[in-house]
Amino acid sequence: MTVGRADLADFQMFLVLARHRNFRRAGLELGISASAISHGLKGLEARLGTRLVNRTSRSVTLTAAGEELQAALEGPFAAIGAAVDRLDRLRDEPMGRIRLNVPEHAATLLLGKVLPVFVDRYPGITVDVAVSNAMVDVVGQGFDAGIRYGGTVPEDMIARRLSADIAWVVVGSPDYLARFGIPAHPRDLARHRCLRFRLGDDSLYHWEFERGGEAIAIDVPGAITMDQTQLALDLAEGGAALAYLPEPCVAGAVARGALRTVLDDWSSMGEGFHIYYPGRHQLPTGLRLLIELIRELRPLGL
Repeated sequence: MTVGRADLADFQMFLVLARHRNFRRAGLELGISASAISHGLKGLEARLGTRLVNRTSRSVTLTAAGEELQAALEGPFAAIGAAVDRLDRLRDEPMGRIRLNVPEHAATLLLGKVLPVFVDRYPGITVDVAVSNAMVDVVGQGFDAGIRYGGTVPEDMIARRLSADIAWVVVGSPDYLARFGIPAHPRDLARHRCLRFRLGDDSLYHWEFERGGEAIAIDVPGAITMDQTQLALDLAEGGAALAYLPEPCVAGAVARGALRTVLDDWSSMGEGFHIYYPGRHQLPTGLRLLIELIRELRPLGL
């Protein structure tokens, strides 16, 4: 058969589907619907005269012909991607699209400070940001990269540091502290109202403290459990309870007197933010430029 432009597009679609083994996830990466991928696959199979994919309600697998086609296409398409990336670097105005999965803290403390400069500097690059504290499979969900605290980055990914380590502090409103007192030791929190925080794996976070080589993790009491920082700030400022948050998140409220830090001598340092991505794929130009800009501006130090 003669290979035309439509065939090249369908070959690329097939490679994405072969990598994900899932129509919905492949569609997320390509920015099209699962039904469009299914339609394109049927057309490709009809033109080739062979079935490439076996699909049931629960699984997608490649036929022997599909595996052979995937092996034949991966090298040439990787070379095309690398060539396009080299051209992007030579252009005055880089183009492209990057998809990121980030937790709330990284969205506000890192991207919120850097993206205004990024879109000004690189107007041809579009950025799609999904903010979620849940741990997700960034490759399986069609993202180019994810950002997480250092200790939570998957081990099979390439990771690059984007910030210095971050101090975590306990804060309360002046009204709350006047009403319930100021804890002198982390164990005093057992007699306080605290905001409990749900982690990305749905477990409850234990507040961590350290001083002079001693480390303590406290399962704090509290009537309110959440996974959203702005809500925690609002509740803490309203006097509902003590909150445990990254110091940059509370700096503004502390500066204007709406919150006060307590247990300062027990403040612990947490690992800074890292960006991570699979090593087997060519790094998109936009992602490379975003990493470079974050490391240039250093909104949280480095």
